[in-house]
Amino acid sequence: MPVPLRTASHPGGAARGMRRVTVLGSTGSVGDSTLDLIGRNRGTYRLVALTAFRNVEKLIAQALDLRPELAVIGDPDLHDRLAEGLRGSGVRSDAGASALIAAAAEAADLVVAGIVGAAGLAPTMEAVRNGRTVALANKECLVCAGPLMTALAAERGATLLPVDSEHNAIFQVFDHERPENVDRIVLTASGGPFRRCSLAEMRDVTVEQAVNHPVWSMGDKISIDSATMMNKGLELIEAHCLFPVAQDRIEVLIHPQSIVHSMVAYRDGSVLAQLGTPDMRTPIAFALAWPERMTAPVAPLDLARIGSLTFEPADEARFPALRLAREAMAAGGTAPTILNAANEVAVAAFLARRIGFLDIAAIVEETLQRAETIAAGSLEEVWAVDRRARTLATQAMLAREGGQSGAAAGQPAPSRPSAVASMS
Repeated sequence: MPVPLRTASHPGGAARGMRRVTVLGSTGSVGDSTLDLIGRNRGTYRLVALTAFRNVEKLIAQALDLRPELAVIGDPDLHDRLAEGLRGSGVRSDAGASALIAAAAEAADLVVAGIVGAAGLAPTMEAVRNGRTVALANKECLVCAGPLMTALAAERGATLLPVDSEHNAIFQVFDHERPENVDRIVLTASGGPFRRCSLAEMRDVTVEQAVNHPVWSMGDKISIDSATMMNKGLELIEAHCLFPVAQDRIEVLIHPQSIVHSMVAYRDGSVLAQLGTPDMRTPIAFALAWPERMTAPVAPLDLARIGSLTFEPADEARFPALRLAREAMAAGGTAPTILNAANEVAVAAFLARRIGFLDIAAIVEETLQRAETIAAGSLEEVWAVDRRARTLATQAMLAREGGQSGAAAGQPAPSRPSAVASMS
């Protein structure tokens, strides 16, 4: 069952003194936006910890500017450089996977989970285990281990605040007290850079074209997920974990302007939407100040200047990642874990120019067909499934890279009724 997202108590903030914040993944796009807001409100927030994986120079610069109590680099080989860069600053340093997890456990009013991909799962779970309020910007956490995370949040009294613009929008207009009044959720999607492209046109797209999102400024991995629309598929699964709405009542609608961030339709015919200028600082500001509001340096929404907002259905034939995600969600168990692992392998291969753009979904589909889906009861089982899926996805990738695949390079796998079998 989805975890109750609201709590009766105030999670912290100016009314209770300076609010203590940890930022996991501080050197990424979400981390940058978070620190921009905190830097503008230094009298309201105190940084407990900042973490990064390999971008040690940027982490050092952030730590020297904002002076967290702790800075952690994921790659232990970079610890000496981190310690040297912070010498005399009063900022403690640490390194390695266990240090990232320990940083998430530090006493904080809010933990911003901004580490991209499955790598963010263990630190985010540790924050939940310690009962923190977690601003969740990593959708893969719920995709890989949604039932485990939401059950742990309920057990430990943690609060999950969605930071993805779509889920944050839903959170703001969802009737948490009377969810039975909700008829459906509508996730909006920009459509990415290839919204109007045919499969033939997408076959030869370059990495540079795929990361050039028409609206949002994001990291490479997230930009590729937007181009394939896998990001929206992952968001379908995340929405089902976060909100008590049936799978078949969660829809996707293409909205190129990215002004309506998502909508909630009610049984009386009302549809409530959250609108705003496309700027990640808006949902991050919401989470930083929740349940209050803070001033954010975003451009005001000028609907008269925009003139019109358009919508169109999502095309799962041209963007099969949406279909694969929906099938994985319906299958349950570790099918979403397999979906995410295979996608991470395939996206990395595309960014390395080893496969074509359309091979990404084909590799994911083949992996879903070959991998065994189980009902994971622990994080260790999730990791085991994740590792096996990555091995299978790598095999599929190597076959395409070497021209040995049954499908032509850059072509999606042959259509099947379903790529995964439902859990019994």
